[in-house]
Amino acid sequence: MDFATFAVRFLPFFAKGALITIEVTLCGLLLGLVLGVIAALMNISTIGVLRAIGRLYTWAIRGTPLLVQIFIIYAGLPQVGIQLTAFVSGVIALGINSGAYIAEIVRAGILSIDPGQMEAAESLGMTYGLAMRRIIFPQAYRRLLPPIVNEFVALLKDSSLVSVMALTELMRVGQQVSSATLMPMQTYVMVALFYLLMTTVIVFISSRIERRLEARS
Repeated sequence: MDFATFAVRFLPFFAKGALITIEVTLCGLLLGLVLGVIAALMNISTIGVLRAIGRLYTWAIRGTPLLVQIFIIYAGLPQVGIQLTAFVSGVIALGINSGAYIAEIVRAGILSIDPGQMEAAESLGMTYGLAMRRIIFPQAYRRLLPPIVNEFVALLKDSSLVSVMALTELMRVGQQVSSATLMPMQTYVMVALFYLLMTTVIVFISSRIERRLEARS
């Protein structure tokens, strides 16, 4: 079977797997954004306990492989009575892992804003939370966009690791097709092309958004 025939025959299977890859990655990124912002605020908090918890989270997650975290969640949690589907386990694993990296991105973005602006906001009577929401974050998010897009691209590629959970995302579909056809070269070239297409679309959309933000500023 030539590559063109192979591609046409199995295209729907790869497309379905790619769709699940996008879903689990997007959900993982959203969870990671929430965890990352919380951890970043804890890391820069003046309260020692919160700062210690935030730093412990980023240190522990960034210092251990994603694959190990996946196995802890997927294979370890059932031992303590917590049963999750493969999709939910994948989202949680990707979200927790991504959150640690996003925390450092957000922390750096917040700290890049002139501290005098926070002091000025507080002198106007704003609370810390209100000043962060109305003064600091609106300026920081433009600086955060490129590194968060990079994190999104990295997370999309790392999502191939959740194939060990038997979640039928793109990589898992590739493994199944390769086993059924005994054509690993054609199979994994197709998998690579799908990942390349998805990352290219993400970078393209990000570039358009950045240009619009620059035009508005």
